[in-house]
Amino acid sequence: MLRAEHAGLRRAVRRPRFARRATLRRSLRLLGSFRFEQTDPARFYGGVAVDTAELVSDFYRDLAGRSLRGTIVLDVGGGPGYFADEFDREGARYVPVEPDPSEMHAAGLRVAGSVRGSGMALPFRDDAVDVCISSNVAEHVPQPWVMADEMLRVTKPGGLMVFSYTVWLGPFGGHETGPWHYLGGEYAARRYLRTRGREPKNRFGKSLFAVRAAEGLRWADATPDDVEVLAVFPRYHPRWAWWMVRVPGLREVLVSNLVVVATKRAKDTATESNTTPGESVSALESAAAPESA
Repeated sequence: MLRAEHAGLRRAVRRPRFARRATLRRSLRLLGSFRFEQTDPARFYGGVAVDTAELVSDFYRDLAGRSLRGTIVLDVGGGPGYFADEFDREGARYVPVEPDPSEMHAAGLRVAGSVRGSGMALPFRDDAVDVCISSNVAEHVPQPWVMADEMLRVTKPGGLMVFSYTVWLGPFGGHETGPWHYLGGEYAARRYLRTRGREPKNRFGKSLFAVRAAEGLRWADATPDDVEVLAVFPRYHPRWAWWMVRVPGLREVLVSNLVVVATKRAKDTATESNTTPGESVSALESAAAPESA
């Protein structure tokens, strides 16, 4: 059994705070919003933003015993900052990182302190932020596990990392080219071009890649000893269906989105006791220059 799966079983007795939100009603609401991803991104991401902020807040409270107020939340692949308002409501300083300048300014949004940079080489120092998240980004990155390693690197000891991605063989793996991605990503992309007269935004092999659930479990299992995997679960499923991640094969088809939640253990208890959330603001600001207007 993978270490990540074992961790999930050990923690079954101590159920994550977020589990109470993982109801069937929530699942249906989130899955139903996917039909607006291309036609009305603000509507789609608005619902995902609320859910993401609740998820991160719950896990951070479980971990640190406090709210997100005063923390720095780094959102890798944050686009124009669809999540900014929700994390602002939580009292956190939200910093989106995005490599594509056109995405940074999409939807007419603008977030102060936005940073242009690659998730595979984050322009921040080690141990710079309290929380590092990525939502539905890994499948758009050619080296998603390099990005995951980078996210751990910049997260402070005692901080939280939340890594969520779309599983390739799930119903949403092909994004707008689905369900034809089941016949191959290249075929799905060519079919989309032939039937729509334009290339898909998420082009297989360029901006869309096949990432499987098993890869996330292997990555979690191979994390260093100073990293603790807190939870691995299917993001859009109700709590009673989280067991699916433990079944090879089945998880690739039915786990449409996998979440890996992890923390770096504190290196020195005495040192950590003198560290407050958000204390790394100066390190964050000196390590990366915000995107200018």
